[in-house]
Amino acid sequence: MVSPVRRVLVVTVVHHPDDARIRHRQIESLLEAGWQVTYAAPFADYGLTRPVGIPGLTPVEVPRSSGRQRLTALFAARTLLRDRAPAHDVVLLHDPELLLAMRPLRNLPPVVWDVHEDTAAALQVRPWVPDLLRSPAAWGVGRLERWAEDRVPLLLAEHEYADRFRQNHPVVPNTTWVPSETVPPGRPDGDGRQRVVYLGSLTVERGARELIEVGRHVQAATNGLVQVHVIGPAHGEAVDLMRAAVKEGVVVWHGFVPSDRALPMLDGALAGLSLLHDEANFRHSMPTKVIEYLAHGVPAISTPLPVPADLLERTGAGFLVPFGDVAAAVDAVLLLHRDPDRARELGAAGHRAAADGYDWEKVAPVFIAALEDAAAAP
Repeated sequence: MVSPVRRVLVVTVVHHPDDARIRHRQIESLLEAGWQVTYAAPFADYGLTRPVGIPGLTPVEVPRSSGRQRLTALFAARTLLRDRAPAHDVVLLHDPELLLAMRPLRNLPPVVWDVHEDTAAALQVRPWVPDLLRSPAAWGVGRLERWAEDRVPLLLAEHEYADRFRQNHPVVPNTTWVPSETVPPGRPDGDGRQRVVYLGSLTVERGARELIEVGRHVQAATNGLVQVHVIGPAHGEAVDLMRAAVKEGVVVWHGFVPSDRALPMLDGALAGLSLLHDEANFRHSMPTKVIEYLAHGVPAISTPLPVPADLLERTGAGFLVPFGDVAAAVDAVLLLHRDPDRARELGAAGHRAAADGYDWEKVAPVFIAALEDAAAAP
């Protein structure tokens, strides 16, 4: 008997439509497994055109939910779910506010919520949330999570998120595609310079100031032979900081680059930086950038948040530097610059660790099985 073709409606009003977890891992795996995917995302609001000509993929436009401008996206998502969801076997939601959009609706197919982060903790550093509302908002998010757990299957992006919930839920961690071979770290570019890379969104809490200072000091210490390259968008205060740093010439900023083009930009880099601050919403998560550095044979330099610290201490694939300690990060970069053998040793250790425990190829079947189970539920 031929298995029916599964149809899934994937919805985000917050994330970039080319988000690596959503578009380049989950949706790509669904398409490879033969699913029909309707992907609703804010393409236009991110300055993108909807992709065409991809077999099995139907893109749908929705408004972006950002800062305090969220109601328009919420109502549009509710209309989308009401009108389009019944034609699908399962719905995959990627933003907590989408739970509010589905609450009043009936006759929906099974809905799955992909829990990307500790939203209650994240609200503590969101500049658009007034100080007086941070605690009530966090309480409200906690209530929404409990409501969701009683009604829809959850997927967790981190094992550490399990403590927030009463039941067991499948964990689909933020791993990455691991290439079979890597370029040795520290390979000079065409201009003879070495790259130190940062991949991902950049904010002050994610180390924007420290990153810029590392770029300034490393460039000075190597007579410009080592440069910091930032691959990703900046947000909030970090936008002006990055523009000033680019004008000064202490970093190279590529802006947002889709994951399928950004990851090859890591190849041959001397080191990868992850200088996140000690914030509550970072303490229980693995920065995906660290895994991506290791997967491409790039030594990681990270602040000592518990999850990446455990990985780097266990594998010897990089260095840990104190929070806010620019000098320690600069010293780590210069050590790798002056000791190519050590850089290659760390890069090889990271690639082994990524291939053994953080390859999306091994996680994808867990993700597909979770959606199959949800779709098959009554």
